[in-house]
Amino acid sequence: MLTPEQIHQDIKDLPEEAQNLLMDFIEILKKRYPQTTKKNPSQETSLYEKFDKNGLIGCVSAEENLSTTYKQVLAEGLNTKYDHR
Repeated sequence: MLTPEQIHQDIKDLPEEAQNLLMDFIEILKKRYPQTTKKNPSQETSLYEKFDKNGLIGCVSAEENLSTTYKQVLAEGLNTKYDHR
């Protein structure tokens, strides 16, 4: 495995155009694989905060107690939809 010093030397030995291409490639990788700078797990974003940030909280209206009555609601909906059979 290459050491950081070897990598640094290899990059220095490249022509300037190749170094620029390498920097462009690194920027693409940084965008694709963003690093989280948070070290403290208590500072990590909660799932609710992630959903809220992406606009998924409040994007649908549903019954307030749907998490406990979903089976009944689903059964009634299916009966209404397929009652003619």
